[in-house]
Amino acid sequence: MRLGAALTGAPIGGGGPGPGTIADAARRLEAIGFRSLWVFDAVGRGFMLPDPLQALTTAAAVTSPAVELGTGVLQLPIRNPAEVAHRVLSLRMESGPRVLLGVGPGSTADDFTAFASPDGVGASYHDRFGRFERQLAELRSFLTSGEHEGRRLSPWPSVTGGLELYLAGWRGRWVERAATEAAGWIASGVYADDQALAEAIARFRRFGGRRAIVTNLQVGDDPGPTIERLHRLAAMGFDDAVVLDPAPTEERLARIRAEGPAES
Repeated sequence: MRLGAALTGAPIGGGGPGPGTIADAARRLEAIGFRSLWVFDAVGRGFMLPDPLQALTTAAAVTSPAVELGTGVLQLPIRNPAEVAHRVLSLRMESGPRVLLGVGPGSTADDFTAFASPDGVGASYHDRFGRFERQLAELRSFLTSGEHEGRRLSPWPSVTGGLELYLAGWRGRWVERAATEAAGWIASGVYADDQALAEAIARFRRFGGRRAIVTNLQVGDDPGPTIERLHRLAAMGFDDAVVLDPAPTEERLARIRAEGPAES
């Protein structure tokens, strides 16, 4: 199993965020031995996380090409797909081919409320699934060819094509679609317990799914329970796991890396 870690904007070792926080965390997480760095997408929930693509661009500039960079996951319905594609292609220019672009329809109404305009115009939380379907096709087109229905981004030839999407979710058709329509599947370790994840990954494999990633594995003061869960998830067959330490310390993260599942 490959182990990844979240960039939350919290400095490793305490203190408040400030200039250089994300760059420093990215460097230190790579030095500890994490194989991928991830940013989550949440707004309007009473706390702030870094803008996903901006944070990953910062991380790309200070880490080696061996470290993958993932969104777990980017909510398409609250954004303009052309803008997302422009930013993703710009990230790819800086990072090279190591971006894991996880996308989903969103799960929390607060995110949609925060991004709505004052007159109430904006993405509807209740229409998010239909909007996601339309935007997914649009995003794929922009990332593959640089254009969609006559609209052109005119990207550098080196960044178009070859960037596959990862789909989120752990229920029903989302797992099956991730297996058949995407490069892989991203499941949240917060919303699903181990039994639900075991059933979902078995379904993912039955449908021919390639890469299975479980994210949002919360780390407490004692990392022991997280380490134990990582071993259970590795035994289930997950290819990657991403830990999230809200108040990260180098000692705690190093212990997770040292005592977690062996790399495959």
